[in-house]
Amino acid sequence: MARRGHRPSQAPAGRPRFWGRHAVTAALANPDRVVRKIWATREAMASLDIPPIIPVTYAEVTDLARLVPSDAPHQGLVAEVDPLEDIWLADLLEQGADDKRPLLVLDQVTDPHNVGAILRSAAAFDALGIVTPDRHAPPESGTIARAASGALEMVPWVRVVNLARALDEIAEAGFWRVGLAGEATQTLNEAMGQQRVALVLGAEGEGMRQNTATHCDELGRLPISPRMESLNVSNAAAIALYAATTRVMS
Repeated sequence: MARRGHRPSQAPAGRPRFWGRHAVTAALANPDRVVRKIWATREAMASLDIPPIIPVTYAEVTDLARLVPSDAPHQGLVAEVDPLEDIWLADLLEQGADDKRPLLVLDQVTDPHNVGAILRSAAAFDALGIVTPDRHAPPESGTIARAASGALEMVPWVRVVNLARALDEIAEAGFWRVGLAGEATQTLNEAMGQQRVALVLGAEGEGMRQNTATHCDELGRLPISPRMESLNVSNAAAIALYAATTRVMS
């Protein structure tokens, strides 16, 4: 039977490699993640309980360094994994139908370090999930998993073909779409009100595209000092999530 709503993108080909204790142990703990193989030092394996079905290859630190990007802090652990299965936007919206958890929408945020940091903040503030376009957004990778510090396995990530249509579907689900923009005339708190909120953040440097901004209900700005033009998108996401969370709790 055909699924309703905005369809997910096609999953990227290939298997990413994760490295570092947080990323690898979180992948092992996620029942939805398939871990295909692990390379590890004996010291790193001493405190891990690996299911016997997963092949483990013992290696020296220098050997592991060849499996990951240059200078990646692998901490003696590298894992090859399958990408997580696609999530339908309609399914994610249905999961949040009875609560006021914020939703994050990222418009062409391409830096994997920023996406990983945003996932970490989303987990910390119990966001419903993140939504990105399938193009102009990074695939799952060891860099994202490392920056997310385990949150890649916790926060639902929906990839959509058309972000504008996805924002329409988000509105139909009852979310108030607030775009973060430095030129906005009102603050983020004023723009959010007390409704269920979808926070929309634009790309590093360029900000939101005009078409994305027109699909927001309101634009809001962070009340930062005029001495600083803007914040890194991952920092802005963390502050916006905090504002959305404390608004609901107050």
